[in-house]
Amino acid sequence: MIKTYWQKGAKQKRNIILLSLLIIGLLFFLRDDYQPALLFFRKYIFIILLCFMVLFFGLRKFRKLASTGKRIGVLGLLALFFGLIYYIGFHSKMYNYMQTYNVFNDLNRIEIVELPLTQNERIQPLRNIFSMANESVGETKDVSLPHLVRVDNNNQWTMAIQPTEKYTWQGIKDDTEEVFSVSSTTPFPRFSNENRIPVKFTIGESLKFSRNTYNAVVQRFNLWQLFNYEPSDTYYMKNDKGAWVQVVSLIKWKGFFFPYPTFGGVMVIDNGDHNYFERITIGIGKYIAPSAMQNYAYLTKQNTLSEKVSKLQAESLKFLGGFSDPLPWNMKTAVKIPQLPDDQNQQPYVTDFDFSDTKTGAYSGLYHWFGLEPVGAERTSLTFSVFIPADGTNALYFYDHAAKKEGYAGVSAMPLKVIESRKEYDWSVNKPVEFRPYIKEIAGRKRMFFLSTISAIKKENAQFDGAATPDLALIDAEYRDVIWIDAKHPSKWNEQVYLQLNEAWRTSENQNIYFEKEKTILEQNRAILDSIQLLSNQQKKLEEIKRLQKRIDSIKMNK
Repeated sequence: MIKTYWQKGAKQKRNIILLSLLIIGLLFFLRDDYQPALLFFRKYIFIILLCFMVLFFGLRKFRKLASTGKRIGVLGLLALFFGLIYYIGFHSKMYNYMQTYNVFNDLNRIEIVELPLTQNERIQPLRNIFSMANESVGETKDVSLPHLVRVDNNNQWTMAIQPTEKYTWQGIKDDTEEVFSVSSTTPFPRFSNENRIPVKFTIGESLKFSRNTYNAVVQRFNLWQLFNYEPSDTYYMKNDKGAWVQVVSLIKWKGFFFPYPTFGGVMVIDNGDHNYFERITIGIGKYIAPSAMQNYAYLTKQNTLSEKVSKLQAESLKFLGGFSDPLPWNMKTAVKIPQLPDDQNQQPYVTDFDFSDTKTGAYSGLYHWFGLEPVGAERTSLTFSVFIPADGTNALYFYDHAAKKEGYAGVSAMPLKVIESRKEYDWSVNKPVEFRPYIKEIAGRKRMFFLSTISAIKKENAQFDGAATPDLALIDAEYRDVIWIDAKHPSKWNEQVYLQLNEAWRTSENQNIYFEKEKTILEQNRAILDSIQLLSNQQKKLEEIKRLQKRIDSIKMNK
């Protein structure tokens, strides 16, 4: 048809050339709009090709048959085939099953024999930080979802103060001009001017059209990346020069049969102006592949891994017993990531771990932590602790609690234990949330607890409301006891734990190791001064006694 139209004359040739140029231009400039369709084809390429081939040969057979009965039979077989594809592949989640198995085979799994210690414990949960940040901005501003990152060797919650999505005009004309950066280790997160960092991002998560972060990153992709990569979470942090940047985590899809997501590196967007022509043509950002991230100090031991990737990696440990073990007739090592219905931030929990004494070679820093449990709803034991490097390092560390028969209670069992320990609370408007690990060496060995924050919930919008001095609870995973701790004095937490549980530990473990508080230099010096003063007073008393004794002796001699 096009060939016939082309041969009609010069006008028709001109129209075809102009139309072709228009289509090519639209394909080039609008690639951020149709890229999700390319990704869909990439994710399900095997299923799509299989269905297309069956449909092609089925319809070809249908056209060749003369008998009506045989044609109906072919159509019935086609309907049965596509019905089975839907039921087995998607309704029964066998497609996800195969995808997760591919992730398992691709993982660099490392079993550890000793738990790492936690450090720099964060006190406030993510949703409390988010609600308090929103309390500190105006009507035309939104706050992006907080992320825990390393800034100047400290763990900080960072989020952008960006134009609100409620009013479209703000996203069209305004820039992101401030970033919140608040400490994660304080019970008093302050959202005042010291923690509001002035920046200028003309590319942002809430901005519109070519200034949107997703659009700008996709425009930066080459043809291969358009089919295989997708932008994920956006983090705000300082680069090696001390300037604030956006770091967009990328997901790379691998494999032909049942493609699966992996860490694909990051796209770094500098703050500053970016002109319109650059945005719509080549996009914005600097791509850094996973293998090159070690060349950038600010991206190592950092939090840049998409939670979508780490969740699938942690869940894939259900295949430790073999390909068929998670099937309904086995289930020996089948595990799940527990979901707590009252918790608005599910696992993973980004936690700072110290691996220095585990002899694994793993770095000390930020990890995605998962506490995996058996798949049954009534089973709430802690089966695996999973530590996935948050900077995308190709490794997964796991500790097998079940194989060691430790009998630890899992995250799913924790809320009721907290509720039972304080019956006077109104638990309809207060929720224990984010049961993150707290692992310390107390009374002679490493002990595992879960640290939870009690968050109030707003009835009008069902959102958590953060408090500056939240109630905190530590739950012993082994003894199941709840220790209520003072959020203002983290240095005393271990002592509080010991004072409550030391008698139970000594009775059960036949040990008599007492908690010894390490004295500060000031306390040590004060003790020395006190002892010197005591000796001085004793010396003075001895001299006085000697003087009096001499007087007594002289009086006796005179008599």
